Amino acid sequence: MVIIGAGPAGLAAGLYAARARRRTILLERNVTGGQIALTSTIENYPGLDEVNGFDLGQMMQRQAEKYGMETGYANVTGLERRDGLHVIHTNEGDYTAKAVILTGGADYNRLGVPGEEQLTGKGVSYCATCDAAFFKDQVAAVVGGGDAAMDEGLFVTRYVSKAYVIHRRDELRASKILQERAFANPKMEFVWNTVVTSIEGDDAVTQLHLRNVITGEESTLDVGAIFIFIGLHPNTDYLRGYLRMDEGGHIYVNDWMETEVPGLFAAGDVRVNSARQVVSAAGDGATAAIRADHYITDHFRD
Repeated sequence: MVIIGAGPAGLAAGLYAARARRRTILLERNVTGGQIALTSTIENYPGLDEVNGFDLGQMMQRQAEKYGMETGYANVTGLERRDGLHVIHTNEGDYTAKAVILTGGADYNRLGVPGEEQLTGKGVSYCATCDAAFFKDQVAAVVGGGDAAMDEGLFVTRYVSKAYVIHRRDELRASKILQERAFANPKMEFVWNTVVTSIEGDDAVTQLHLRNVITGEESTLDVGAIFIFIGLHPNTDYLRGYLRMDEGGHIYVNDWMETEVPGLFAAGDVRVNSARQVVSAAGDGATAAIRADHYITDHFRD
């Protein structure tokens, strides 16, 4: 069994597959843990009062490897079915498997404005946990209005002197508890109905150009960093045309995480209607691995 993606869904699938005594290989292109590895604190995983996201990912990996799961680091570039088996193409060579579980998760969306690409890593960031400490006592901006923006924005305020929260609407989409924390934080100032039109700076971010979406009024904001949290897109581009997905690239599955391709499963943020939570992703992964184990039993003699 090959599992593609080492986020919570993939790690849970690896644990269940390995404990079922299947030879299991987990492929990951970046860091084990996926998005949770970039999260400073997880406080809604049942049974754990509070845990660092990177640490949780490492614990999940060690647990699965204890039962025999192997971990490989490679970028998957395509899939095909050949003689009833799945061939997984990667930049490190091909793998062949009786069943495959897709758990590639999702990446952060970008603003797509001038200056963003050039200044990424120089004040443009998509990970407060990674970069906020570099901007101690500076003024920063946080873009977005969902849970990620508020969670990461609150982390940013541990270091910066002020954090402007820029949101294109006039209200947040974040959960009520995160909204309450954000509104109560004296370092946070909200800039409503506004978008970033460009990011300025030579070797570092110095200023943002803004536009009010209601009035059209343009303005500037002097900041040393901008943290962008405007949603995610699933890592499924390499699968387009291979199986059925929605317009956003999310994979259609049934209740057992089965895709339309026999022996191919999808779990976590890559599937349609995912809750995008650690606990639900882990549940998806366990479900997919159980069904994949049954699939192998039903279709192969050895």
